[in-house]
Amino acid sequence: MSGHRFARVTDRRGLRDFVALTDRLYAGEPRYVPTPRQQIRRWWRDGVPMYVLRDTTGTVVARTTLHTDADLDAKLGRRCQLFGLTEFTAPAAEPLFDAIAGHAAADRDLLFGPVALLPNQAGGVITSGFDDRGFVDSAWNLPRYPAAYEAYGFTRRFVSDTWICPVPAPDGPPPEPGVQPDGARLDLHRGNVRRLDAQLDLLRGMLNDSFAQLGYYTPISAAQLRRQTDGLAHLLDESLLLYLTRDGRPVAFVLCVPDISAFLVAVRGDLHPVNQLRLLATRRRHRREAVLIVKGVVPEFQGRGYQRLLSAHLHHHLRAGGYTTLRSTYVGRDNPASAAQFRRLGGRPLHGYTFYARER
Repeated sequence: MSGHRFARVTDRRGLRDFVALTDRLYAGEPRYVPTPRQQIRRWWRDGVPMYVLRDTTGTVVARTTLHTDADLDAKLGRRCQLFGLTEFTAPAAEPLFDAIAGHAAADRDLLFGPVALLPNQAGGVITSGFDDRGFVDSAWNLPRYPAAYEAYGFTRRFVSDTWICPVPAPDGPPPEPGVQPDGARLDLHRGNVRRLDAQLDLLRGMLNDSFAQLGYYTPISAAQLRRQTDGLAHLLDESLLLYLTRDGRPVAFVLCVPDISAFLVAVRGDLHPVNQLRLLATRRRHRREAVLIVKGVVPEFQGRGYQRLLSAHLHHHLRAGGYTTLRSTYVGRDNPASAAQFRRLGGRPLHGYTFYARER
């Protein structure tokens, strides 16, 4: 790493330099959707270790976080050095990866990332589909990134795809839930801004249950969910948060949000109070495309058509709301059932998606 200096961000000036790197790397690039600056600042205030790599002139040429998570260590059976929000100029790739490896704690035997802050939250690298823009809660990166990781010895983990689907015209009203063949009562519920905290907590329980078997997933705590959904109430389209209860027990859910990617690109990810007001004032403009954030069914009730029923109602609401396109955050290639649902709608894979791991 001769000629470069790798240092932790300890003050607001360093934090500004950390944030500003993507302004330079992606200047004039509308396909890249920045992580909101307020989210990055919140992580820094919470103590997430952030680092910048400077060249001999003092210019920031790369950045990353270096953090750990005991739950993910237990899930993977390894002591992982996690890294995230990772961006770099072409000449800085090897010096950055050297620095990440060199600054990992001595007991960490696997480098894993990029994750922000966990793979079930955000992160990843797209490996194909570079001509298609990114979107909120997903990645878009320069085409040189996968080759840079792999030249350094990183290998792909949890290989996935994001998806894009047209919103089809309905054949008719979606089937209604009701009494099931076994006598159980199935009821459909939709989002309610006034009850959002309670509804999100219901979704958290279903999410943790339904995703527990996935190799990358660690349970989301109530505090993590609050941080991830901060501000959701202001943008939520209540008709796109749906869940089913069976005799009063929550068993399946789906959450979509209006796609505000174009706005985030226009303001370079800066959702300061004035821009938040602008977004609220123009939110109806962003209700043409939507992003599927997450969906799931509690394991003991999988295979009963509950997700298909939710999807029918979701697409009915999308069409009624004027939406024309639905994008989905990444779906593992080892999850063919989810991919099949998108294909039935005329969807296609959008971006190849992966995380990277390397033995230290």
